Amino acid sequence: MAEVLTRFQNAWNAFLGRAPTRQYTKWDGWNGGFSYRPDRTKLNITNERSIVASIYNRIAIDVAAVQIQHVRTDENNRYVETMSSGLNNCLTLDANMDQTGRAFIQDIVMSMFDEGCVAVVPVDTTKDPNRTDSYDILTMRVGKIKEWHPYYVEVEAYNENSGKKETITCDKKDIAIIENPLYAVMNEPNSTLKRLVRKLNLLDSIDEQSSAGKLDLIIQLPYTIRNDTRKEQAEKRRADIERQLANSKYGIAYADATEHITQLNRPVENNLMNQIQYLTSMLYSQLGLTEEIFNGTANEQTLLNYYNTTVEPILSAITDEFKRKFLTKTARTQHQSIMFFRDPFKLVPINNIADIADKFTRNEILSSNEIRGIIGFKPSSDPKADQLVNSNLNQPEETEDEGANKVVEEMLNE
Repeated sequence: MAEVLTRFQNAWNAFLGRAPTRQYTKWDGWNGGFSYRPDRTKLNITNERSIVASIYNRIAIDVAAVQIQHVRTDENNRYVETMSSGLNNCLTLDANMDQTGRAFIQDIVMSMFDEGCVAVVPVDTTKDPNRTDSYDILTMRVGKIKEWHPYYVEVEAYNENSGKKETITCDKKDIAIIENPLYAVMNEPNSTLKRLVRKLNLLDSIDEQSSAGKLDLIIQLPYTIRNDTRKEQAEKRRADIERQLANSKYGIAYADATEHITQLNRPVENNLMNQIQYLTSMLYSQLGLTEEIFNGTANEQTLLNYYNTTVEPILSAITDEFKRKFLTKTARTQHQSIMFFRDPFKLVPINNIADIADKFTRNEILSSNEIRGIIGFKPSSDPKADQLVNSNLNQPEETEDEGANKVVEEMLNE
């Protein structure tokens, strides 16, 4: 109880710049409402209206599906246990009032792809970050970096107290600044993705022009137009044909036998579509994507290449920056770390599970209850199910000394 009271007394909010003691009234609920979710990530218009948004979303979902945890390791940097901390709660369950841990990670990736570099701001902490480094993070938000300075940045983030996005000044040492590892491919001004977006916008403008409802006709009159009188007659003839087409139910007009009409709205042949297909295939290859990954028919080798070349660098960029900024030097010397774990059994067909389970239990890598948890079964109550033993081999019987010790323990318990 004393620990909880101390936490609330020392709590700190980045937007308020003090302890979060704001009281909510009925007026707060009625004033400043929105018809849409104000904290939702909004992509740039050039990215939102193209296939780029689907690429961003696909990769972000796959990255968020990998679990990121605050853990403790041994001397060889091997996982030992998961830490019970506010930071781990943000990464796995509850990042803030509006986002779960998984939605928070997806928000990081989407914003990072769109902006090239994104900031993760600890909003609510147990202590003031300006006075001490020994604090725990209670809530976090993804922010857009508006201005860069040598030791601090101006970050635009959503303030859940006011319901609006606000700009705050944050020290670089107190926030995580994550740069897109695929920046050269996705965010450079002349990168493959930017060139593809420009080509797609150009194709959209051509489609709009071709479907604008214009007939694009040239009318050849039976007389030369070299003086003002003839030009006036030609204008009257053109206006007459326009009026006929506009007032006709089926868009039909008549012309004189000596007049010739040429229609120009034929499709113009160009290599724009070929360039778009070329840039799309080049972008997929540079990002490690294929059509099979998008439609869910990729084989194991294709998915492995995708996770190693695309998903893993993004996860490493996030975890390394979190480890550098949110874990103190003392915590790192105590073998605390931020690690990500991908479930290798998600991609395994059900007909291969039995063979894999046999190999893992026979070689004493996983216990029977661990295998049951992977396939969704309840753990067995048999104590042997929690032991790393090979059930195919006869286990050595207990020695006489061990039997005698058990008898003594039973007698003492009685």
